[in-house]
Amino acid sequence: MSGHSKWATIKRKKGATDAARGKVFTRLTREIVTAARLGGGDPDGNPRLRKAILAARAQQMPNENIKRAIQRGTGEIEGAAFEEVLYEGTGPSGTLYLVEGMTDNRNRTAAEIRKVFEKHNGQMGGSGTAGWAFDRLGLITLDRNAATEEQLMETAVGAGADDYRDEGDVWTVYTQPNDLDKVTAALESANIVVQSSKIGFVPKARKPVSGRDAEVCLNLVDALDDHDDVQNVYADFDISDEEMQRIAAQSGA
Repeated sequence: MSGHSKWATIKRKKGATDAARGKVFTRLTREIVTAARLGGGDPDGNPRLRKAILAARAQQMPNENIKRAIQRGTGEIEGAAFEEVLYEGTGPSGTLYLVEGMTDNRNRTAAEIRKVFEKHNGQMGGSGTAGWAFDRLGLITLDRNAATEEQLMETAVGAGADDYRDEGDVWTVYTQPNDLDKVTAALESANIVVQSSKIGFVPKARKPVSGRDAEVCLNLVDALDDHDDVQNVYADFDISDEEMQRIAAQSGA
């Protein structure tokens, strides 16, 4: 949602802390381990692993870390086995949330995510609580300076992308899930650097929120995102530029 995209941009401008970088590496490692476990350790024959390695390199993860994660996934070295989980919930003003995670203890993670929702005026629900409000799509992110709009039209849309959007300091390209690899490959062939390429969730409609509800929605997303077992958070709220500027000024951004 554009509201959270703006907030993420503000947080990036404030500077990434070592703790935040460690969190990114943890997420990337878990994705590599899981991808290698499910599809094998050869990225040429495992598209999910190839995308995970691409994302890790975009974040400057050392090659040795990537290699160890692959070996953990294939069983060459010992390590925790993670399973994928998806939680659904509601927040202020009827906003809806999907939370993708990877955990080695499903019961513990579910209990902790439930507490996060409750602490921020939300509620975790069962399957179907929020999923109906989102489309499953391919999501490709590029640095805003990596391509012009004309290049995206020619290369991404030309290769089958449905749409693209200016999200401030990044472009987001949307595809059908089956077209994700094809569009990613077309961008790379055109020497356009891809930050990340994954299947994700996009809200079918966005709910405008403002005032205290906007602040609580952002705090809920941040709290969910900060949980060690969470990989991605998706929500259907939208916050105006004016509201984002007010919240940013209030937070000292």
